[in-house]
Amino acid sequence: MSLKVLKFGGSSLADANQFRRVAEIIKSEPERRYIVASAPGKRTSVDIKVTDLLYKCYELAINEEDITETFNEIKQRYIDIINELKINLDLNDIFEKIQMSMLHNSGRDYIASRGEYLNAMILAKYLDFSFIDAKKVIFFKEDGTFDADKTNDVMSEYLSKHRYAVIPGFYGSMPNGTIKTFSRGGSDITGSIVARAARATVYENWTDVSGFLMADPRCISNPKPINTITYKELRELSYMGATVLHEDAIFPVRYSKIPINIKNTNRPEDRGTFIVPETDEISEDVITGIAGKTGFSTITIEKDMMNAELGFGRRVLQVIEENEVSFEHFPSGIDTMTVVVPTKDLHAKRADIMAGICKAVDPENIFVEENLALIAIVGRGMVKAKGTAARIFTALANASVNIRMIDQGSCELNIIVGVDSNDYITALKAIYREFVK
Repeated sequence: MSLKVLKFGGSSLADANQFRRVAEIIKSEPERRYIVASAPGKRTSVDIKVTDLLYKCYELAINEEDITETFNEIKQRYIDIINELKINLDLNDIFEKIQMSMLHNSGRDYIASRGEYLNAMILAKYLDFSFIDAKKVIFFKEDGTFDADKTNDVMSEYLSKHRYAVIPGFYGSMPNGTIKTFSRGGSDITGSIVARAARATVYENWTDVSGFLMADPRCISNPKPINTITYKELRELSYMGATVLHEDAIFPVRYSKIPINIKNTNRPEDRGTFIVPETDEISEDVITGIAGKTGFSTITIEKDMMNAELGFGRRVLQVIEENEVSFEHFPSGIDTMTVVVPTKDLHAKRADIMAGICKAVDPENIFVEENLALIAIVGRGMVKAKGTAARIFTALANASVNIRMIDQGSCELNIIVGVDSNDYITALKAIYREFVK
């Protein structure tokens, strides 16, 4: 039997009108049974998210400043939703408890989590679904890491007792019962956790866009949507800066091989993007998407016969690790090695890293180049398409963009090129035009 878990983002639950849209979507299919709710987001471009207002209250409280005005603004957001939806729900006691918790310096995570908690209560009442507090079904270990096994067992048991339910996103509980929030992509992660526990056939992630786009719309005008993308492709694009769904949010469903459908609350008729474990479907454009980031530097080491020195690369990377800098890529030749690192991390440790590498491997030459941008061209279709790399390099050459670095993974899922940061947008456009007609 088909079973769907749905997560709705803050923009999807920002006001009463959006609640009505959401309810219509949920009620349109009986297999849409478990709902994960975010806190109210922005109603307009100049509005403030409820979570941000909660964080503001927390800061005011710990600085012993008056929280009344900001807290009343939060209360009014929920009261307006309740009144407009004509729900018989009195939250005054809960508001009072939250306000007292703020004044008595309750934890930052607890305060932040109340946005999802209250919104989920309202949505459950409006839908006439059960409400399951996330603190009872999502658990963290003593060290603050997510306890996947315990969560899956307890969550599965709870869901088996409720045919339809709403669960707040973003938080769970520590072993001592205190609230802890997820650090990134909170409600998305909760949705993924619920989908795994429910053994869902599909996890629908509802937001304000109709799925993934092949490129950043801030850089490329009207990029094409992606119909289907694999988990591996998503990870590559997300790592290189593509947004919509953070890579951390896919691991629970990836483990269970549950497909994700990214949908638009305001355009529910759109197909959206399907994220799947694997697929034989190949895009006519060969590539699945393009993403990139600026702000990188390269450390290049030159030494004759370095390839014959046992442990040469390990010693170089050990120096970088000891200076608490992570490396992004590691292209190398017979007598040269390049390590790509974030410029912001390198600046404070540059002298120590250079001295450490010189001591560790005694290079003939070592130098740093900054102002590098990385662009990832990702696509499962590239492995079967001849001449993909040639098309990328020709497109960049025709756009007068010099390639400073090339790195291709052994699985041939992606090709990464490094260009001067000043050529970043030009390079993105040239590659997109080459493959997307």
